[in-house]
Amino acid sequence: MEARIARLESDVAHLRTDVVDIKIDLRALRDKIDAVDTKLSENIEKLSDKLGETKVSLERSVASAKIWMLSLLSGVGAAILGAMARGFGWI
Repeated sequence: MEARIARLESDVAHLRTDVVDIKIDLRALRDKIDAVDTKLSENIEKLSDKLGETKVSLERSVASAKIWMLSLLSGVGAAILGAMARGFGWI
């Protein structure tokens, strides 16, 4: 009976050391995860800023293209009306 109890105590001692090792590993893993979370948050914030700048730039480009297209269509329309006026003898 004493041998069994001694063996159980030995096994429990090994289990305790294993649990302590697992706790240490988990703490180290938690620290690494916190560091990765911080870096990821910073990168997301930087990308968000860049996306905002790109959006503003794109909006300006689209507005510029709209003005350019309106001018082009007005010129083409005037040229067509001029050609029609000349053809029908209005001018």
